[in-house]
Amino acid sequence: MYEDNQWNAVTGEELEGFLSQVNPIDQKLTVSPSTATVEWRQLPWYDSVAMIRVRDESWTQNSLTIYYLTDAGTLYRLNGTSPPIHDINAKAPIKITDDNVLEYLRFFCFFVRGEEGPFLIAEDLNNPNMPPMDEKMKTVIGGAIRPASFEGKNEQGHWLCDAVVFYSNALFIANFAVHPTGMIEMLDDEPIAADLTVRVDKPVALDQEGNPK
Repeated sequence: MYEDNQWNAVTGEELEGFLSQVNPIDQKLTVSPSTATVEWRQLPWYDSVAMIRVRDESWTQNSLTIYYLTDAGTLYRLNGTSPPIHDINAKAPIKITDDNVLEYLRFFCFFVRGEEGPFLIAEDLNNPNMPPMDEKMKTVIGGAIRPASFEGKNEQGHWLCDAVVFYSNALFIANFAVHPTGMIEMLDDEPIAADLTVRVDKPVALDQEGNPK
């Protein structure tokens, strides 16, 4: 998520202090200053909350990335469920605008997951969260995806957005309502491509058996 130049490296004493706070992650994953990469970035819908991501080259789950939100030193683990996000949205508080609503939609749909993984807002084949694919899949998926769009507000003051969603092995066109509280409703969805031979593989947690999810 957010593979861009807005990430900042955590190093030295700050790195060691952070790792001592989270180690072992979820009581399952050991992180070491010698093998871990920890970075942080600001999020535009919060004044003082940052997101932290953690990778460790020693993990056997190569695709796994761990994420936290941090607010005044308090960590909120982004584990694929909605409560950590709703908790910090109420506390921070969240400040959604016309300019940041689409980025928030991408964030929320990636981190609040179903049984088959993230609801990836699919806009570009070059998105690093897209799975590797052959030329046939590039043609199918590339012809179906498009940039997400902000369609204005409704009478309740909710931001209305349209986007192509990559979930499991299918693509959908979905209509969303984003509430000022940060809650998101999927108002409607229409399948546009099913039975794809690829699916998004970007786990952010481990299940009870230690498998990435």
